[in-house]
Amino acid sequence: MPGSLTEAAPGPTLRVTDVMAIVVGTVIGAGIFRTPSLVAANAASEPAAILVWAAGGAISLIGALCYAELATTYPNAGGEYHYLARALGQRLAFLFAWARITVIQTGSIALLAFVIGDYASRLVPLGPQAPAVYAALTVIAVTGLNALGVRQGKRAQNVLTLAEVLGLALVVVAGFLLAPSPTAPAAPAGSATSAFGAMLIFVLLTYGGWNEAAYVSAEVRGPRRNIARALLWSILVITGLYVLVNLAYLRGLGLAGMAESSALAADLMGRAAGADGARLISLLIVTAALSSVNATVFTGARTAYALGRDFRALAFLGRWHAGAGTPVNALLAQGGVALALVLFGHATRKGFETMVEYTAPVFWLFFLLTGVSLFVLRRREPDARRPFSVPLYPLTPVAFCAACAYLLYSSLVHTGAGALVGMAVLAAGAVGLVWMEGRGGHAAPEGGR
Repeated sequence: MPGSLTEAAPGPTLRVTDVMAIVVGTVIGAGIFRTPSLVAANAASEPAAILVWAAGGAISLIGALCYAELATTYPNAGGEYHYLARALGQRLAFLFAWARITVIQTGSIALLAFVIGDYASRLVPLGPQAPAVYAALTVIAVTGLNALGVRQGKRAQNVLTLAEVLGLALVVVAGFLLAPSPTAPAAPAGSATSAFGAMLIFVLLTYGGWNEAAYVSAEVRGPRRNIARALLWSILVITGLYVLVNLAYLRGLGLAGMAESSALAADLMGRAAGADGARLISLLIVTAALSSVNATVFTGARTAYALGRDFRALAFLGRWHAGAGTPVNALLAQGGVALALVLFGHATRKGFETMVEYTAPVFWLFFLLTGVSLFVLRRREPDARRPFSVPLYPLTPVAFCAACAYLLYSSLVHTGAGALVGMAVLAAGAVGLVWMEGRGGHAAPEGGR
């Protein structure tokens, strides 16, 4: 999101390959080094564990087709915020922005911090509290650096992304070179239906991020259809990589070994190359996860800043620090929420899992509403030029909405206290909106989004 509000509008500067790099770099984060163990713990067999990763790619592809129509028809830097406001009203758009600040982005920061904690504990053990300690230090350090005006330099970000890709490559090579691990089935949790729902929650969390392409739709060169091409090719690449990595995990550790591991890649490399291999992969993953945390902190604070500019009651978030060149108040508020979530995750003794529970229902609720927006805008604006139309309409968006509704249901029914807390925070945003409207707290956006 833009750092400050100016009269200039986004220009077409991104090629298809640039957008693909953004999407692949955003999606392939630290989650692939942690969530496969949670999927394995719910899988009845190895084929089931692989099938659910392929299913995640298929659902993401269907969703990308829907987003491609919205992004090519309504290219706007506001992304989902713009679609929801246009189709379902400003109040719902406010709740989406509130959710990004208090649940989706901050929850993502916390769960990525827990991944760092799990792997950093392999490098420098600090006792049973180590994952939470490292996670809290990560939130404080990255927030502090950004508040001082630190920016992600293109070269530094490329190096961090290279470390991430190298880590994935090492995992795949090590897994396929190892002799197959003796297989012992992990005990599935509950019924087959509930286990599949639980697996999909973790899998689609790991696929999350492809929708961020909507935020650069106004900056893509050439025909508007290029955003659709970038989305579809990106998801095919990501699906192939995820299936390969999970095949490597299964070959090297087996289903039971995956289910028992909190640091899959380190355990696999430890079996392949001993303690030095485990330390190397842990270092690469910590580096890659720091990149993801930094990017999430950076973009999340811009959402908070924009909301502060739109609502007088939240004006403290909308102040830009000229010297640092960054929204310091928004960064500090975001960091405070993320730190509280780290403490919450630690209190439940399931830090990463609790953060998945916290973010999942809210995430899938707004994905569902974005799918509904496609139907509303088709009906309300039938003459709008659509450079890309979702194929097999209305079957494709119906399938996407059905998948989102199922994931919303699964994330509420088959998870724990974290899901209820996330929905309660969203409800608090609705109460706050009513209060602000009663006090005249809404300020019309200056220049729009």
